[in-house]
Amino acid sequence: MERIIYQTDDGVAVVIPASGFTAEQCIKDIPTGYSYKIVPTSEVLSDRTFRNAWEVDATDWETK
Repeated sequence: MERIIYQTDDGVAVVIPASGFTAEQCIKDIPTGYSYKIVPTSEVLSDRTFRNAWEVDATDWETK
């Protein structure tokens, strides 16, 4: 399964598609003007201890 990640003013947001939906179908849920990337679930940190400190390099991402 895949996730969509995007950088917000407050950190990194993670979109988890609901059962029966693909990440591509959920791109519509990303706010307009934000850059995003579809990544394998394994690339999203599972430790939520410091979740507000996550950072990403969004230079090669798609922009909605």
